[in-house]
Amino acid sequence: MIDNATVDRIFAAADIVEIISDYVTLKKKGVNYQACCPFHNEKTPSFVVSPSKGMFKCFGCGKGGNAVTFVMEHESVSYPEALKIVAKRYGIEVQEREQTEEDVRRNNDRESMFVLNSWAADYFSKYLITSNEGRSVGLSYFAQKRGFTEATIRKFGLGFCSAEGDAMVMAALSAGYKQEFMLSTGLALQREGDGKLRDRFRDRVMFPVHNISGRVVAFGGRTLRTDGKVAKYQNSPESEIYSKKRELYGLYFAKKAIQQQDYAIMVEGYTDVISMHQAGVENVVASSGTSLTTEQIQLLHRFTRNITVIYDGDSAGIKASLRGIDMILKEGMNVRVVLLPPEHDPDSFARAHTADQVRDYIRENEEDFLSFKAKLMLSEAGKDPIKRSAVVNDMVQSIVQIPDPIQRSVFIKDCARIMDVDENVLISEVARKRVQQAGGGREAAEFVQRQQMWQRREERTLEVDITKPSAAGSSVEALEYELVKYLLKSGHKYYEVMEARNVVQINIADEIYQSLDADDIHFSNPVLQKILDTYRQHWKELGSGVKVPEQYFVNHVDPEVCNMAVDILTAEDNYVPSELWRQKDVHVESEVEILSIGVPKAIMLYRSKVVERMYAAIQARLSDSNLSEEEVQECVMQLTKLNHVKNAISRQSQRLIL
Repeated sequence: MIDNATVDRIFAAADIVEIISDYVTLKKKGVNYQACCPFHNEKTPSFVVSPSKGMFKCFGCGKGGNAVTFVMEHESVSYPEALKIVAKRYGIEVQEREQTEEDVRRNNDRESMFVLNSWAADYFSKYLITSNEGRSVGLSYFAQKRGFTEATIRKFGLGFCSAEGDAMVMAALSAGYKQEFMLSTGLALQREGDGKLRDRFRDRVMFPVHNISGRVVAFGGRTLRTDGKVAKYQNSPESEIYSKKRELYGLYFAKKAIQQQDYAIMVEGYTDVISMHQAGVENVVASSGTSLTTEQIQLLHRFTRNITVIYDGDSAGIKASLRGIDMILKEGMNVRVVLLPPEHDPDSFARAHTADQVRDYIRENEEDFLSFKAKLMLSEAGKDPIKRSAVVNDMVQSIVQIPDPIQRSVFIKDCARIMDVDENVLISEVARKRVQQAGGGREAAEFVQRQQMWQRREERTLEVDITKPSAAGSSVEALEYELVKYLLKSGHKYYEVMEARNVVQINIADEIYQSLDADDIHFSNPVLQKILDTYRQHWKELGSGVKVPEQYFVNHVDPEVCNMAVDILTAEDNYVPSELWRQKDVHVESEVEILSIGVPKAIMLYRSKVVERMYAAIQARLSDSNLSEEEVQECVMQLTKLNHVKNAISRQSQRLIL
């Protein structure tokens, strides 16, 4: 773990213009710098770097942050790794906890395994090109049967392992590599009788597997025999440097294209990925024939929230693989599905079409997962009511996985239309299954509470004058965002109210914190709560009326806090009066007038929503038939108190609007 003192030194030394200039050509524009965004394709520059604030923001794709989070995003590394990269640039020694002898040994062993794998990848690649066996067997397969060009073979490091049995092992020993690492990487197997080593991948074409940083962590070897006596594929075993559930084949080569296009294409095998890349479609990855795992989905989530899964036209395992789609949904990602023509798989389709044709086919034929799944399963169910009921249950099980309530609502409506089922029945069933999934107890109660709020969203909203500032929308999170925006931009300022014919000035931060503390309210959004806590800490130290520096948030140790703060600080203010109106003697509200209306209204609306949330939770509790009489009375008393609060807020709302 990097100590806080070192982190502070890194941020103090980091020049955001210097660091980003290593990756992007910046042009000075006024006090800031501008460029085309490195995270998405654009022709007109919308990527802005502010050296005075130490932050960047793209007003096209929305990405923003500081020097460290830029490196983190661009290099696709973790936050500590990004800190180390920036520290190295400025010659700062990173102090972490002292390593034990076991730590040192494990790190050395891991590095030795990486070095050996790198050597082996070069060995297999050269053997493919320089040996008679490699050219006649391996190169013939890659170039003639698969149609891979020389550039493609080099790019993916394709190779061949000799059929001799121990050719690679003997070459590795001669090069000074240790037997223990040949066994731990899985490059070699040890015979039980004499203990001699032999090549695991003998007589196979080789596909190196790269991790997200481009280092070779494993290999896949394909036999070219057709007698069926040996397994078609042989893969490296799990090791200190390789876990198949945490790696996606081709991600190292695809990550830039995935970021720029904001979606990933998921296929099945090595050759599917390689042929798509060669055709010019580079945002493609594969699970390498294994079932999709949560870790693989989370890895992909670092680059995009959008996945398009391509299925072979004649694939018999589509129904079984739909479980993977449910896993993708559960991670909060958007899934679309493409079915290829019956005669094709991604490999053959890419070889038979240009990049534009492949992209056009995907765009014209992709379906959302719900439509695809319904069409697939209804074709089997026919008109049988029992089978159709089972299909509805299966569809509901997929919708249950979606964490976002708005998306769930949209898919429930679509499912009701497609399956010709009452929407209210689906809402109830999704709610029931999500409560079961939550496991009961507090999580289940919170879910019921959120579900009831969601169902009442359109039925019960406060009357809000949307022409005034702070009309932040009806969601709790939107109001939390609004309050944090007032804090970060104007927390040190004052607004005016009339009390007993006297004008009283009220500090914005004081008013927000006093209102939240009075009801012991905590934000539902954890990132906004962190900003709230960070502001409170420095606000107490500095005192009311003193601006809390933006750097405390822009350079926060939590990258999510940094990104959220940059979004808030760079958001346009729609309520700043125009000088043109003042010149025409048209009265436009001053900033003090705007804050005098906006801040109290935002607080009032937020308190109102929190009260609604508490009210729903108590109502949900009352629906429990196992409550004792005392518990029921307690719930009724709480509801009565909340009704008084609701009435008070309603009266305050009317005064504010008038």
